[in-house]
Amino acid sequence: MSANRGAITFCVALATLMQALDTTIANVALPHIQGSVSASQDEIGWVLTSYITAAAIMTPPTGFLAGRFGVKRLFLVSIAGFTIASMLCGIATSIVEIVLFRLLQGAFGAALVPLSQSILVDINPPEQRGSAMALWGMAVMAGPVLGPMIGGWLTDNYTWRYVFYINVPIGIVTFLGIRAFLTSAPPDPRDKLDWTGFATLSLAIAAFQIMLDRGEEKDWFGSAEIVTEAIIGAAAFYVFIVHTFTVARGFVRPAIFRDRNFTAGVTLITVVGLTYYASLSLQPPYLQNLMNYPVVTAGLALGPSGLGTMVSMMVVGRLMGKVDIRFLLGVGFTIVAWSFYARTGWTPDVSESAVVWVGVVQGVGMGFLFVPLSAAALSTLKPDERTEGAGLFSLMRNVGSSVGISVCNALITRDTQVNHGDISTYVSPVNRMFEDPSVAHYWNPLTAAGRAALDALVTRQAQIIAYNDDYKLLMIATLVVAPLLFFFSRVEASKPGELPAFE
Repeated sequence: MSANRGAITFCVALATLMQALDTTIANVALPHIQGSVSASQDEIGWVLTSYITAAAIMTPPTGFLAGRFGVKRLFLVSIAGFTIASMLCGIATSIVEIVLFRLLQGAFGAALVPLSQSILVDINPPEQRGSAMALWGMAVMAGPVLGPMIGGWLTDNYTWRYVFYINVPIGIVTFLGIRAFLTSAPPDPRDKLDWTGFATLSLAIAAFQIMLDRGEEKDWFGSAEIVTEAIIGAAAFYVFIVHTFTVARGFVRPAIFRDRNFTAGVTLITVVGLTYYASLSLQPPYLQNLMNYPVVTAGLALGPSGLGTMVSMMVVGRLMGKVDIRFLLGVGFTIVAWSFYARTGWTPDVSESAVVWVGVVQGVGMGFLFVPLSAAALSTLKPDERTEGAGLFSLMRNVGSSVGISVCNALITRDTQVNHGDISTYVSPVNRMFEDPSVAHYWNPLTAAGRAALDALVTRQAQIIAYNDDYKLLMIATLVVAPLLFFFSRVEASKPGELPAFE
């Protein structure tokens, strides 16, 4: 395998880039997808949450599937499934089809990142693993940077469908390369998975996610559907908890949560996922619908945020072991909270430079969170618990992401309606502002055209306030969990480049 190490590394990095691109490439195309398939504000969020939820559910059993069927076979199936699902997303003609195919895309793509890491460790000797993982890390970081730019360019010059079609040639090249060059150890049929725990946890996550996605549309608990989904989710989660505490080796070992660093880290990464991906879903429609940005311009405005993350992760990598991790995390939470605060005062008149600058600042803050938080959460676990801990860590990040997107989209819809009603109370024929001829010329409440123009103006103002309120919520959520940093054990000094040691 050493003779094919370069080709395998290239293919693995390509697979990682393909999966990383899909975390952001579709965001900038959402308004165009929404118009093409006649989806509502709530429904278009399903395009993001379906992918993230499926990936969240299918990430933890990756280790079992790799052992049971072999790394090469699972990797090939994941690439093929992800590529076919991407093509199906591109030819979809309704919101239901897109959501269904995005579910498949997320389910097949869940294994790509952990398998890529595993393959690179296996094929490289210890002295070369650092450079191989650096190449892999560049692919991971390049995805969020290139995603909005490529997505905007493809949508503007071709159609939104090409943000999915772009995966097809990448997937074919990766599949053929892995099939030709990678050899794999034989599978181990003795590997076991707690299917009851996996099934009940998956059902609980899926039921609650559907409830959040459809709650606003169905008037929440005034709908029998939402009540049913809540009951199914609660019942499945109850069975999962009881099963977990009554079997010798369940899908999740409760003892892992006795580690306070891990418990605090999982809680923090859940909120980080919630706020980060929710903000990514809010920006494209704000720029395109309220600020009238062309899709290419929106992509160029959003791309530098990933660049900020890339640069700060490099800086943080050098600081790890020299600076207390809690300090790095504190800096990250402060920067991210400020970026949300800056957006709470935005109007559509905000400059493009301000949009780019605040995005870069948020990206820098995220770079101060991702790497130190992983180290803080996983480094104090026992060696035999770290694989499971990493799976749970990834699971909760994805769950937080899907919940954040659903909640923010629901709040945008609800708050827009509430704000529209509040503002409309000031729109009446007796309002003296309408005596001004320049005002009455455009917004005359006594004519049909004037009332339509007034309604459009009021709706726009209501949406601006709703977006500002969402950013206030994200800022508050970031600040509320920041005190959990004090639950981490004190970091002892360690050699540069080594993983910090904890008490």
